Amino acid sequence: MTHPSGLDHDTGLYHPERPARLKAAAEGLRQSGVAIEEVTAVPLEAADLQIVHDPLYIEAIRRFCEAGGGDLDPDTHVSSGSWAAAVAAAGAGPTAVDRLERGFGGPAVVTVRPPGHHALKNRAMGFCLFNNVAITAARLRDAGHRVAIVDWDVHHGNGTQEAFYADPRVLYVSLHQSPFYPYEGLATEIGEGEAAGTTLNIPLPAFTAGDVYRRAYEELVLPALVAFRPDWILVSCGFDAHAGDPLAELRLTEEDYFFLAAALPKLVPADRVIVFLEGGYHLPAIKDSMAAVARALVGEVSLCEPSPFQSPPDSHELLGRVAAVLRGRVVGLT
Repeated sequence: MTHPSGLDHDTGLYHPERPARLKAAAEGLRQSGVAIEEVTAVPLEAADLQIVHDPLYIEAIRRFCEAGGGDLDPDTHVSSGSWAAAVAAAGAGPTAVDRLERGFGGPAVVTVRPPGHHALKNRAMGFCLFNNVAITAARLRDAGHRVAIVDWDVHHGNGTQEAFYADPRVLYVSLHQSPFYPYEGLATEIGEGEAAGTTLNIPLPAFTAGDVYRRAYEELVLPALVAFRPDWILVSCGFDAHAGDPLAELRLTEEDYFFLAAALPKLVPADRVIVFLEGGYHLPAIKDSMAAVARALVGEVSLCEPSPFQSPPDSHELLGRVAAVLRGRVVGLT
């Protein structure tokens, strides 16, 4: 699921969130060996964005882009082509849902830009304009579905968490480097009101590798997902936790992304899984990791080399402390 307007979102010379990322993701899907049907996303109307975003904010972004764009913050730049790209990116998830519900088969992989998981109700940040995964989750929720969002981008998805922090119908799970931008996502942030226990944050220190991610999945993430019993699983799939990424300090490899993805179709039917491209700024890592995710989602064997990395002791120690905080407070963790 993609849209050609994503290539017209001009972030400026040397910006890491660049059009070549989409080409790398597409190449990874082709090289995976998985049968791929490429579908063009149907852009959303401005009114449809209001399920997550403030109307005045939406209109301000439209006008700013149509006036030629510029810097929304020190990280987030838009151009005259960014509005079309953003509403297409926001529409890719709903387009995928429509096709999956009509029996076209799944899972679905959404490769669009700009990414979305930092976008707040009335603020763009972290390269994000509209929260693509949150918009799709909110539409599914309003249709009566229980939705789990698994966010393995290296950065905490603060916009997604904000959208559902008081909503018991959506489970939000994030594994992320900490302390790190946007400096949110503490283990103590578990949701509020009736939604207490439906936010699961797993902050991990720099240089954490796949061994600790696997422990976190097996001890925390999978039990929470099983207990929540989602109808759909949406993934904020950033590849910036990869060891080769220039903007972060974690040490995942393609084999680790294969592991993370392979568990999800065992929890819900494969045609109820949608993966959204978020971050990731090392083009070879995007390509190879996307190929691994595609193979994992359809139940094929891994063709990846084992990870050469081991997490430092403090990563294991911190995961133990996080687990102690979460047990008895988050759904499924006793």
